[in-house]
Amino acid sequence: MIPAIRQRYNAAFTEARYTAFTQELNQSMYWPVDFRVAESPLFIDEATTRALIAASGDIVGQLAKPAFRAHAKAAIPAGLTVPNESEFPHFLAVDFALCRDASGRILPQLIELQGFPTVACWQALLAGAYKKHFPEIPAEFTPYFGGLDEEGYLSDLRHAMVGDCLPENTVLLEITPDQQKTRVDFACTHAFLGIKPLCVTKVLKRGRQLFYPSGGREVRIERIFNRVIFDELLRKNPPMKFSFFDELDVQWAGHPNWYSASASTPCPISRARSSTTAASSPILL
Repeated sequence: MIPAIRQRYNAAFTEARYTAFTQELNQSMYWPVDFRVAESPLFIDEATTRALIAASGDIVGQLAKPAFRAHAKAAIPAGLTVPNESEFPHFLAVDFALCRDASGRILPQLIELQGFPTVACWQALLAGAYKKHFPEIPAEFTPYFGGLDEEGYLSDLRHAMVGDCLPENTVLLEITPDQQKTRVDFACTHAFLGIKPLCVTKVLKRGRQLFYPSGGREVRIERIFNRVIFDELLRKNPPMKFSFFDELDVQWAGHPNWYSASASTPCPISRARSSTTAASSPILL
């Protein structure tokens, strides 16, 4: 979207550099990348950046209205309401298509909204690798919005995921995390924030409290960074020693109810053709 930078990047691109780039990504963490990584990030101009920020702000404003809360509550499938829902979701992932209007101007069109965490820590690893292997990216370009840099971004993620608990007492909960396609993000979350990925089958319950085994002892789980999707949980039905529907003395970072609530939000899907790259590409401004 910034032609001069795109042309310079494309002219300097080689398969050898891309191979070195992907090799580093695969070797940086104890789990590799299990999906295709885009050859290039997007280069977004100032006007499009402002439009993306404005559209996101409008969406968040609508979600904060009481009418949406009533809609969201009714959207959770019967029998799948988890106790102790947070007032608002800790995370919002907003997916836009970048489309052209009749005048040729780039406009964001909402594809999907989810109140569920996505590959947040992976994005930090990916952005750093792009800049290292492709120095044609201008030094002042950043994938972080709101005036953040990488340190500030990870600090905000740490606050959202850990809260006032210790990383040892916070777990990234998933179904067989070592087999998920997003497992590289789980490894990044562990490396950057100290939050271990934990399978739901490893959780122990003592009264209203949860624990996980570690080094011959049981460690209290005070906060759960939830990555479990109920569709998969119900389909696989793994052997568990606790239930999401129990009254538990635990904090949720990404309460499970918000996945269903946001997934029910009507989202217009743009049919316009777009020049966006793969989903694993960060936006560099």
